[in-house]
Amino acid sequence: MITAALTAAMLLGSCDNEIEMRYPPKFELPELPEIEGIHTYKAPLYWSVYEYCYTREQNGVAAADMDITPSEWDKIIDWVATDLKPHGYDMVCTDGFIPMEAKDASGYMTHYGSMELKSLVEKCKAKGLKVGVYDNPLWIHGSSTTQIEGSNYTFGSLTYSGSDEVTNPKNDDMWFQWAVATHPGAREYIDGFFRHFSELGINYIRMDFLSWYEDGKDRNMGVVGRGYGRAAYARALAYIAESAKKYGVFTSLVMPHMYDDALLEARYGNMVRIVADTAGGGWWHCSAADRGKSYTNWPNCMNMFDGFVYWSHIAGRDKVILDGDFIRLNTFDTDAEKETVISLQLMAGGPVTVSDQYHNIGDNLKFYTNDEMLALNTDRFVGKPLSRNLLDSGNQIWYGEMSNGDYVIGLFNRDDSQRSVSVRFSDLGINGEWQVRDLWKHAEEGAATSVTANLQPHGCKIVRLHR
Repeated sequence: MITAALTAAMLLGSCDNEIEMRYPPKFELPELPEIEGIHTYKAPLYWSVYEYCYTREQNGVAAADMDITPSEWDKIIDWVATDLKPHGYDMVCTDGFIPMEAKDASGYMTHYGSMELKSLVEKCKAKGLKVGVYDNPLWIHGSSTTQIEGSNYTFGSLTYSGSDEVTNPKNDDMWFQWAVATHPGAREYIDGFFRHFSELGINYIRMDFLSWYEDGKDRNMGVVGRGYGRAAYARALAYIAESAKKYGVFTSLVMPHMYDDALLEARYGNMVRIVADTAGGGWWHCSAADRGKSYTNWPNCMNMFDGFVYWSHIAGRDKVILDGDFIRLNTFDTDAEKETVISLQLMAGGPVTVSDQYHNIGDNLKFYTNDEMLALNTDRFVGKPLSRNLLDSGNQIWYGEMSNGDYVIGLFNRDDSQRSVSVRFSDLGINGEWQVRDLWKHAEEGAATSVTANLQPHGCKIVRLHR
């Protein structure tokens, strides 16, 4: 049995320098604007096309041939509106894989494959849903001759020139044509990007490959581009935050290095990815991949659990939201694992991003639609692990306070065998006796001053303490 009463003094007394949080030295940054009041959102609940596209890619479908037909979109939207929207899932979101095209004079993205974004917004709006878009305000889709509104510059003037100081001058960029944020007109270009999507009725943007922009490096792939430097990256995020706030658009930052203890991402993003891609999903991505290891650049952690623990200190109410990436419940082996992956996201204050599809969701819908658990999301609850050390079993105990004064405690078992876990409320700074309610069993368990659980392999117990 792991008893928090025996270890709490050690865990709660740990200093940051006793925890392996390996950040590179601080970089000198340009003077940047302060963007006040951007951390006011709760984590989103939505459905993503990720699994739809990922599985087709794995089956050999080429990017140029990847698409979602209007009739398939109708089936997806009807299902989300019927089965998920009543529980707070109010958006469908595009992702990569499918071509993103600019087909009007604006030069910004107008189509996701064959689907016009304007039409997708109309389809979703008719069902009470919103649309989120995977795009990056630093990617250039339109013609190089396109005029940047509000400036004397063109899209082409924003791209790399031989005089730009870059991290990897002997390398070309893979896949993307980047807008260099230090070029004249970049601020206006980024502002135009957010204005464009706002006018379409889109207020969620998921922007990817940020590490490739900053220094052109990826821990898994090596050198992948020129890398436009810390100063350009910082300026880009500041411009993005400025315009996103102006137009009321939520920004999701994906694949950032998080240098300097996530100084820039926590300052300028609404939400930030803290783990490698979902890919095949399952327990591997949730907890097992490279368990207990952290790295100095993207991806810092390879599984959700380590990612949430590693970055838990930067999250909280009115702070940046941590994103554990997409959930594919159909790739998990047991009900215990499915409860854990949903609970982990909600205990950490993260989003729940459904990527299962209407034809393979099966009996898994009940895990996504546990309204007692989803109440944490509505409340903007953000819990913390008892220990931030990736090698300490204390990171499997999470706790936090609801806005009404109730507390939520999560006991997790990341191991492959059954385990007993116990924690006294007083060891978490919670005094006195409380009524205990199990949020997965939907059952009152009576008054107590501690909680104990015999957890199945990969299982959890989540309780709410109330008076």
